[in-house]
Amino acid sequence: MMTNIPNLDELIQMALREDIGDGDHSTLACIPPTAQGKAKMVAKQDGVLCGCAVGERVFHLVDSQLKVSLLKNDGDSVRKGDLVMLVEGASASILTAERTALNFMQRLSGIATETHRMVAMLDGLNTRLLDTRKTTPNMRLLEKYAVACGGGTNHRIGLYDMVMLKDNHIDFAGGIEAAIDRTHDYLKRAGKQLKIEIEVRDLDELQRVLDHGGVDRIMLDNFDIPTLREAVKRIDHRFETEASGGITDATLRPYAETGVDYISVGALTHHIKSLDLSLVKN
Repeated sequence: MMTNIPNLDELIQMALREDIGDGDHSTLACIPPTAQGKAKMVAKQDGVLCGCAVGERVFHLVDSQLKVSLLKNDGDSVRKGDLVMLVEGASASILTAERTALNFMQRLSGIATETHRMVAMLDGLNTRLLDTRKTTPNMRLLEKYAVACGGGTNHRIGLYDMVMLKDNHIDFAGGIEAAIDRTHDYLKRAGKQLKIEIEVRDLDELQRVLDHGGVDRIMLDNFDIPTLREAVKRIDHRFETEASGGITDATLRPYAETGVDYISVGALTHHIKSLDLSLVKN
């Protein structure tokens, strides 16, 4: 839920300070402080909406007296021309808040829209689409929220809520078995109960994990489709499975048809085209 995003006001205030600086001089120059106005936010293309509460909060942090009416909710599908939001109050405040509100909402809606599009490609299959940590600094919780609004599944939030033993961890630890054993020792000492995922790069590494055990999920990184199918067969539901690396629109469904539990796609949050929204005088 958007209300669970900690430090949201702080994040918005930072964005406003970045934009406004020592004053919105364009507005100050030509808009009387007593002027009142109305504006409407309109979708300029089809998509899935996200960030409505953030946009509303932007307007209220600029001016608590602004009246904001949300006409759509996060996760709603919008069509070109649909009204999203109405804002009423001091014209200067509306203009000052406009770009920051749109920046948040357009990016989050772009993520939700792309996620929804890719999830639809998996219709009828049990594979779930995962995001990654490839997010905009300080925007991770919002961007992962947008993935969820689009129907995707959140992977770990950060480095603290799941153990992910990737190739560099394994290599620096001295091998697969050492990395797993050290992880269990650490978690016991630290008094933590975290799921453990390990990355494997080929079937030989996979077999070493299967022989050793001690993990919850196996990430099958950069496997081609026939090799992934063989890997999923060998794992045989003993561990959760995740495919990652270079999966495109053309290969997403064929990868999912191997029976893998999850497919992670970093592009959901780091290679996104914002949804086109506009704020105009009403």
